[in-house]
Amino acid sequence: MARIVMKFGGTSVANLERIYNVARHVKREVDAGHEVAVVVSAMSGKTNELVDWVQNMPKVAGADSPFYDAREYDAVVASGEQVTSGLLAIALQSMGVNARSWQGWQIPIKTDNAHGAARIQEIDGAEIIRRMGEGQVAVVAGFQGIGPDNRIATLGRGGSDTSAVAIAAGVKADRCDIYTDVDGVYTTDPRIEPKARRLKKIAFEEMLEMASLGAKVLQVRSVELAMVHKVRTFVRSSFEDPDAPGMGDLLNPPGTLICDEEEIVEQEVVTGIAYAKDEAQISLRRLADRPGVSAAIFGPLAEAHINVDMIVQNISEDGSKTDMTFTVPSGDVDKALSVLGSNKEKIGFDVVQSEKGLVKVSVIGIGMRSHAGVAATAFKALAEKGINIKAITTSEIKISILIDGPYAELAVRTLHSCYGLDKN
Repeated sequence: MARIVMKFGGTSVANLERIYNVARHVKREVDAGHEVAVVVSAMSGKTNELVDWVQNMPKVAGADSPFYDAREYDAVVASGEQVTSGLLAIALQSMGVNARSWQGWQIPIKTDNAHGAARIQEIDGAEIIRRMGEGQVAVVAGFQGIGPDNRIATLGRGGSDTSAVAIAAGVKADRCDIYTDVDGVYTTDPRIEPKARRLKKIAFEEMLEMASLGAKVLQVRSVELAMVHKVRTFVRSSFEDPDAPGMGDLLNPPGTLICDEEEIVEQEVVTGIAYAKDEAQISLRRLADRPGVSAAIFGPLAEAHINVDMIVQNISEDGSKTDMTFTVPSGDVDKALSVLGSNKEKIGFDVVQSEKGLVKVSVIGIGMRSHAGVAATAFKALAEKGINIKAITTSEIKISILIDGPYAELAVRTLHSCYGLDKN
């Protein structure tokens, strides 16, 4: 017998028929004698609809400002998960399974006060553990907790993944199964490269890089939590037959296991290729090369909640001037330029230039730590395809390359092939 947390995303619970299918997956684990908690997202498209309602209400009410109270935003958008958890509990009860729905505040999942993007601070899993010990399935509304102001706080888009991993850590689960519309983590996006392979295992550090660099399988914060608390996490498909052979395998279910790298015996040099579209590059020309100039640039951008990624600095031959180039999401370019313009005198640049429509392609693998020539292989392969590199950043287990948007798919396929990821 094991203690399992199962999480189902929006496409998995998109309608009543799919919620019934989810109930079959849950019943399979219950019938196998396991203690089970389930975390659910809102039905597919529902959160977008609720967000749209919130954003349009000030306009309908004739307000002068489009802004709204983030606490009321949370009160509205958290309702999607509440509906799903209740419906799944009803489905399970109809199948003879002892089940009860839970909202985040009932557990409680305690968060900080950053409404709309709250972070989990504490989970008291004692009552859920007691109920599971009595054979009851806890069906938990993901994406939500309760803040210090005693109000519902949501965890940001994709937050149900974080809820599931946090609950798995809180109840000391043997594993956390993330069910989604794909059957695991692939070496790259199969829509771009049909030869992409499903990985049997991937290390926490690699998955964290994949998630942060464009792979949409898991939310970044959920992987961070899993790594910190050593929560063994499986990515699985909810669309496979719940009763198919092997689906109930406790130790080796179908899908991709995200785990500590010690569990991976044969470590590939490169594990996967990730990409992120809609990147933009901003360059500040002829800055004074003096202490504090970087803080003057990136401090105001951070205060404006603009995420800066790749940073490249070039110093003039005489050392008096420097150029600073960095990337931001394309949607934040205008905001970033406004912030920089407001601080031009303090920063001291001559001119600012920007370019949208770029793509960041990343090569990821923990095996890169002990192998030389990984970067050179990438650069040579891209050069042979006529792909120009605009910027490069590296870490111990990744290489990120900024290129023009139209070359994205070619670059992904080229890198996937040159590292042999398209071979079984």
